[in-house]
Amino acid sequence: MVLEFNLSGTLNALKLLWNPKLCLPKTVISNFGELTVPLHSEIKAVVLDKDNCFAYPHDDKVWPEYDNVWKRLLIAYPDSHLLIVSNTAGTNVDAEHKQAQMLEANTGVHVLRHATKKPGCKDEVFKYFYDKQIVKSPSEIAIVGDRLFTDIVMANMMGSYSIWIKDGVKPSNSPFVLLEHKLYDLLNPGN
Repeated sequence: MVLEFNLSGTLNALKLLWNPKLCLPKTVISNFGELTVPLHSEIKAVVLDKDNCFAYPHDDKVWPEYDNVWKRLLIAYPDSHLLIVSNTAGTNVDAEHKQAQMLEANTGVHVLRHATKKPGCKDEVFKYFYDKQIVKSPSEIAIVGDRLFTDIVMANMMGSYSIWIKDGVKPSNSPFVLLEHKLYDLLNPGN
């Protein structure tokens, strides 16, 4: 597997030098199975990251243990109220968007096609819901993801509600993930 450099993530992570709280989520859960559905009443749309959130890393279907939560999400946020935003599926590294199409077929949820990776695609995320007249403000959108420097930073830059999946489907030993966890612990003493 070839990893592609995320310029948007790197540049936006530099903003943490001036405002480290940009990576702090509003809610922390261990895994997708703990997601309370529906979310609070102000939330009209939900953005979901894929890898290690609702799917095993590099898989294109809902992890079986999360089927019940997934079904509740589809009922609470029907049609275009749910959106998958991945830094793989739907991006320029997804040749002919075949992974996005497979993911849509397996989940029943649209995958955003975007050229700039998270958190840089925040305007495209808002436009998707705004153009469909689902939201009037980014504060009506919840973003659920496992990465502080991409998913949670994007939510906070947008003014959206952020939900961090701390452990995911599979605990990660990635140095970036370990750094994010250390930073979170540093910014949240006593947690």
